[in-house]
Amino acid sequence: MTKWTKLVGVVLAVGMAAMPVLAQQAAKKEPPKPAPSPSQAVLEQWNDIGRKLIIIAEDLPEDKYDFKPNPDSRTFVAQLLHVAASMYYFTDTALGQKPRYPDDPKRDELKTKDQIVKYLKDAFAHAHKAVATINNSNLLEQTTDPFNPKGKRTRVDSVGIFYWHTYDHYGQMVEYLRMNGLVPPASR
Repeated sequence: MTKWTKLVGVVLAVGMAAMPVLAQQAAKKEPPKPAPSPSQAVLEQWNDIGRKLIIIAEDLPEDKYDFKPNPDSRTFVAQLLHVAASMYYFTDTALGQKPRYPDDPKRDELKTKDQIVKYLKDAFAHAHKAVATINNSNLLEQTTDPFNPKGKRTRVDSVGIFYWHTYDHYGQMVEYLRMNGLVPPASR
């Protein structure tokens, strides 16, 4: 090896070794962001599942909306309608209002993909407003239990119910997408 080749090699090695140290110093200059408040965390999580479900609804072609993996399963569109109506049901209850929709609405007025996606988006917008009313001082406030009108739950517990319910159906619809050759949003 020539003298210059060795010198270039040493300079590159020193530079490569110094990069992690320089990166750490740069990271130290910017303080870490504070953790979100409990109410901010609740809203961020809700917005995340909302975006994912809307993407799924928009991704699957309309001619696949009646797909179901077996005769005993809900169709893809029935999954969407159920989860959207449930959002209204749970958030109306969390807000102390009478639920406006049954658990499984009929498809009478929601016939096209555009109508169904709009219904889902509207349900998420309503749910977003309801979740946004939760703040650090009212997380433990008592509301009507959506499963037992004579019972009570805390506001944060009510939100937890529609989180797990929505994520449950999201997981099912992920499989519907995969069975139709599409990659779900979280795996992209």
